[in-house]
Amino acid sequence: MQELNGKVAVITGGASGMGRAFADRFAAEGMRIAIADIEEPVLDQAVAELEAAGAEVLGMRCDVSDHGSVQDFGTAVEEAFGTAHVVCLNAGVASGGLIAEQSLKSWQWVLGVNLFGIVHGMDVFLPGLIEQDEGHVVMTASIAGHTSFAGLGPYNASKHATVTIAETLHAELREVGSQVGVSCLCPGFVATNIFSAVRNRPESLQDAPGDPLDDEEQLGREALLEWMAANALQPAAVADMVHDAVTSDTFWIFTDEDHLIQIAERHERIRTRQDPNARRISDDLFD
Repeated sequence: MQELNGKVAVITGGASGMGRAFADRFAAEGMRIAIADIEEPVLDQAVAELEAAGAEVLGMRCDVSDHGSVQDFGTAVEEAFGTAHVVCLNAGVASGGLIAEQSLKSWQWVLGVNLFGIVHGMDVFLPGLIEQDEGHVVMTASIAGHTSFAGLGPYNASKHATVTIAETLHAELREVGSQVGVSCLCPGFVATNIFSAVRNRPESLQDAPGDPLDDEEQLGREALLEWMAANALQPAAVADMVHDAVTSDTFWIFTDEDHLIQIAERHERIRTRQDPNARRISDDLFD
């Protein structure tokens, strides 16, 4: 899709972080913007700021883990703007901890947003793209969709699923000669609020309060957040990459080279039937 002016961009998780940057970037190209987000105050602010910058915007509270909520968003987009052209399935949350200690509620929360948010978005928006034979789907995966670092079980699972869904959809659309493009966004560290996504965790999926972090765990968390603030990529840079991938019909979007060694090592261990390497993602920051 090379011509974006006047077209419609749909972005889930669009009120902050990368999603908000996508909205700003596509609005700068003259696209009409529809953003969905679970967090209403930030959503209202994003809509106000985009409108003040001259964009035509629809903002709607939406829980992407709920198919009915995504359907309602799709109906609102259709009524306001017509069929979408660029669909960024971007909403995401994260939960840390050992698999042996993860609650069922944590799995349900992370997979509900990160995996079923993708499934619901495709169900609602993909038929319109295919029917008009024009458009592009961007799925936000992660470096965690190509690695298996310890301490991120539900998140890793959701992002591996996103990668293979994107690859499969791309293959199927190419097989039938569709003009609908697909991109799989695999960010490394980006300066977003995903590590505080628990603020939006539904009460029904919250665990009972557990033991507080011990001193070592608290220091590790603080070191990670400090590193992120100083070194993580800014969302606007990722938005430029996404824009370029849409207009050039590029599938893979990797935001940096930092984890490519770990990805290559994992593939080599699979090829040679070696046991997985036991590492945490923080090992790559502080080695």
